[in-house]
Amino acid sequence: MGLNETLERDGFVLTTVEAVAKWAQRNSVWPMPLGISCCAIEMMAFAGPRTDSSRFGSEVFRFSPRQADLMIVAGTVTYKMSWVVRKIYDQMADPKWVIAMGVCTSTGGMFRSYPVVQGIDQFLPVDVYIGGCPPRPEALLKGLITIQEKIDRSKPTIIDASPTTLSTTTSLEMA
Repeated sequence: MGLNETLERDGFVLTTVEAVAKWAQRNSVWPMPLGISCCAIEMMAFAGPRTDSSRFGSEVFRFSPRQADLMIVAGTVTYKMSWVVRKIYDQMADPKWVIAMGVCTSTGGMFRSYPVVQGIDQFLPVDVYIGGCPPRPEALLKGLITIQEKIDRSKPTIIDASPTTLSTTTSLEMA
């Protein structure tokens, strides 16, 4: 039974704040793309019309970490690049999720050399691993759906901005 039929029959809908917050988080996942190598092409196709990620609420790729809550790391990560990836992750607001897209991101792939990180889980908490070299856009869509299911199972994040939780330090006290 759909929402329209429920409203026609009962005239109202009951829910909780937690359910609405969880629904909003699940249906507005904004990815921060980190296309480091060849997997980035498949990530671009994920945002295209054939896969249509906008049906799942993630059509807006955010290139600012402060506006994104899902980091998609696609490609080979070197040790020189790993601190940049971690810095971008740290700038993202909570709650945040990470998708490791491709074999090179997950395990280092075919690059068993000293400059390549053998899996980004060495410096980032990864929520979903997507295999393949390169993985298809449909696999990334499945990863997005897995993130949404994880959001459904989690407790919603509601930020408390009451005056007691905020810092009350003034510029005079700091001097």
